[in-house]
Amino acid sequence: MAGIIESPPAHQIFLKYDICVIIKFSVILGKDASCIHKDLVAVLEENAPSIQTVRKWVKAVSEGRDDMEDEPRPGRPVTACGDANISKVLHSLSDDRRKTCEEISMETSMSRTSVLRVLTNKLNNNKKFSKWVPHLLTGEQKEPRVNFSRNFLQRFQTEKNDFLGRIIKGDETWVYSWDPETKRQSAEWRDFDEPRPEKVRRKQRALKVMHMIFFDMNGVILRWPVPIGTTINAQYYKKVLQDKLRPAIRNKRPWLLESGILFHHDNAPVHTARAVTDVLAGYKWELLEHPRYSPDLAPCDFHLFPKMK
Repeated sequence: MAGIIESPPAHQIFLKYDICVIIKFSVILGKDASCIHKDLVAVLEENAPSIQTVRKWVKAVSEGRDDMEDEPRPGRPVTACGDANISKVLHSLSDDRRKTCEEISMETSMSRTSVLRVLTNKLNNNKKFSKWVPHLLTGEQKEPRVNFSRNFLQRFQTEKNDFLGRIIKGDETWVYSWDPETKRQSAEWRDFDEPRPEKVRRKQRALKVMHMIFFDMNGVILRWPVPIGTTINAQYYKKVLQDKLRPAIRNKRPWLLESGILFHHDNAPVHTARAVTDVLAGYKWELLEHPRYSPDLAPCDFHLFPKMK
């Protein structure tokens, strides 16, 4: 009897009533719920009812039920997701998208559950938390970021790894003192019935030191801890470039002095001071442009410092 239910044309749609009639007809033929469910899955695939639903209808037909229509249900008809309520919710959100379901409920005279159902099921909305960004930039301020990135890509396509290999990046950051032992380092081999070893949670200590770090694609070239109490101004930054960074490059990357250094740092006032730019020009180091209000594009801030800390 497996050939009774044939695959319908692609345009044919089985309604719930149709499926119930098929179940009733199959029960009359003597099929059990498992066999009926297997036939329905073969035809309707993912649209077939569950085995529990088939068993429910098989039981109802076996007990003498003839009408395959759904019985009327008590209570009010479901109107929470109607067009009128959807319009109410949209209108409430038009002036403030941070409103809570309770606030929308009070404003629209709808229940909180109805508001939530409209937002999630009908409007496909979910509440998303804001993310921190360095600055809220205008379109005019974003344009230099695009040009900056495009110019870098064009140079890389032309010069390949020779371009990346000549870049030296530098910046400053505060480094706090921490307990150096990690959780993995504190692990001990113990019997299964022994309790876990205890360890005081790591706490950030009061000691912090400003570090000036310069690196390239091969690693850190110079990490200079600024003496406590020292203010980093243009003259101090210039002195570090002359007395610390240049000798470090000569010792660790001597070939860069011949091939030409591409120097990159952000637009902090210390970095853009005349005394600093004059030193870089005297060394014939090409200064790579950095867009304003864009610390997130500085490799130190998004690549090195988070991993180091």
